[in-house]
Amino acid sequence: MTKKAFWIPDEEIIKSSNIYKMMLKNGLESYPDFWKWSIKNKNEFWSQTVDNLGIQLQKKYDSILDANSGVEDPQWLKGAQLNIVDSCFQNQDNAIAVIFQKENGNIEKVTQKQLEHLVNKIANGLRDLGLEKGDPIAIDMSMTLEAVSIYLAGIKAGNPVVTIADSFTPNEIEIRLKITKPKVIFTQDVLQRVGKTLPLYEKIKEIKSPKAVVIKVGNNKIPLRKNDLYFKDFLSENDQFITEIQNPDDIITVLFSSGTTGEPKAIPWTHTTPIKGASDGYYHQNIQEKDIVCWPTNLGWMMGPWLVFAALINKASIALYYGAPMGKEFGSFIQNAKITMLGVVPSIVRNWKNTGSMESYDWKAIKCFSSTGEVSNPEEMEYLMQLANNKPIIEYCGGTEIGGGYLASTVVQPNIASTFSTQTLGGEFILLDEDENIAKKGELFLIPPIMGLSNTLLNQDHHKVYFDGTPKYEGKTLRRHGDEVEQLKNGYYRMHGRVDDAMNLGGIKVSSIQIEEIVNQLAFIKESAAIAVSPKDGGPGKLLIYYVENSKKLNTEERLIEAKQVIRKQLNPLFKVSDLVKIDVLPRTASGKVMRRKLRDVYS
Repeated sequence: MTKKAFWIPDEEIIKSSNIYKMMLKNGLESYPDFWKWSIKNKNEFWSQTVDNLGIQLQKKYDSILDANSGVEDPQWLKGAQLNIVDSCFQNQDNAIAVIFQKENGNIEKVTQKQLEHLVNKIANGLRDLGLEKGDPIAIDMSMTLEAVSIYLAGIKAGNPVVTIADSFTPNEIEIRLKITKPKVIFTQDVLQRVGKTLPLYEKIKEIKSPKAVVIKVGNNKIPLRKNDLYFKDFLSENDQFITEIQNPDDIITVLFSSGTTGEPKAIPWTHTTPIKGASDGYYHQNIQEKDIVCWPTNLGWMMGPWLVFAALINKASIALYYGAPMGKEFGSFIQNAKITMLGVVPSIVRNWKNTGSMESYDWKAIKCFSSTGEVSNPEEMEYLMQLANNKPIIEYCGGTEIGGGYLASTVVQPNIASTFSTQTLGGEFILLDEDENIAKKGELFLIPPIMGLSNTLLNQDHHKVYFDGTPKYEGKTLRRHGDEVEQLKNGYYRMHGRVDDAMNLGGIKVSSIQIEEIVNQLAFIKESAAIAVSPKDGGPGKLLIYYVENSKKLNTEERLIEAKQVIRKQLNPLFKVSDLVKIDVLPRTASGKVMRRKLRDVYS
């Protein structure tokens, strides 16, 4: 049963929106008409969007889209020359680009000119280290002013940036470095969270890694390896740097996303990928000049780069709180920084609701929230809306290999908690059941070409991962994504999680096989199957592990403790095992593949 609208836009909100401006310009009377127009007239839609975003081109494109080589290898901005970082610096010099606050600190502000100078000093520092255009660099640190600046500097200098989440174990860091082979890695000595000091540089020292540039955060001096150096010694005094102009399909970033194998997929972003994210922010989150955008995240997850581009290209400010987004200081930061768009992962909202930690703050500056990473819970999302005196939540779902979303909401449509009101502008998908028939609930398949979609993988066969064996739809090639989606009677959508062997845990995508490889090391486990199950009332998935017994030495509680510890140590401390379920035999297909979907159904 579909809920009634919880938030309805008034005429003032609609007419001041970026969507309405585009509808007016193109003589479109309703939002559904606009979405249909955006997919039927892709060249015109993306051409106008590039203009709306003010994308800086050293040489204008010959065509916005050339799909003559097929939809698996489209060319966007064909013939153009650009560097997407130039589009992040098109505001006034004195406009605020970054607002940040360290734990127990005060709010600090950085102008566009100050940010640009810091970016240029870092870019020159890369050249002083001997790095040439095309040499990759890596970032393994929290989302700080320095992290954002290093990220932009690498791209500006033509050095692809490999982004690694600061929560990863040494093993996970090393896997990513082996795949990408960066020349230098930027990190911090420690992480400071909720009064705790956690090692970060020590993780780098444990593994085989390139030269490290270390930002000092803690009070204690940590001895560096022979060739490593501190950030202050790396930084050039020269604050001028000429941007490296490149082709649209040159790589700017490598992010990682789990598939159905143990090794993460290395997904390259090009200069056109951020246009997708920035356009989603422009249309769906309705980010406008002078807005202040906060989204607790990390450059190792796609929402980190998304935040950088969606805010700066749209002439908004990036807001960064250096601590955990749980306590009262975070609530105070949102209030005092006058955040206008706040992004969340549903797990965070659950914590706020359970603790009431955000209820005493005045969040009236917020125009909208946005939620991604996990399936959300309607009751918790309604609670979130009320924290800012009933503001809409732009539900947002996509992927690293999309550069943004395929499902979203808008500020021009009624807003219903935990549902998506639309397919994203400029993109299209269909839902198929297990018999490959069109369905109201089924597996989602994208219909390419769509700006932002990946064309290559560094360590896997792109065609095999996304296209091999997919059905056709009205003669069109379909692209696999792996999410299960339901279209409701009112036309809105609801997310149901993954249909493949991947899962979202705490907003982080991980493959079942990665978890199973870790827990299979435990003496009491012969073999295992990891699944994520959504609670009956909706919300973030819970990690469950079915296992076939190998030893009876430990009791149930001891086994659960061991499983939690090994995953925390070897994979990610954010992944929490909710339950261990002993089973005599894992269900398998005729070809021997574990039937995880059946296990999910049995548990539910």
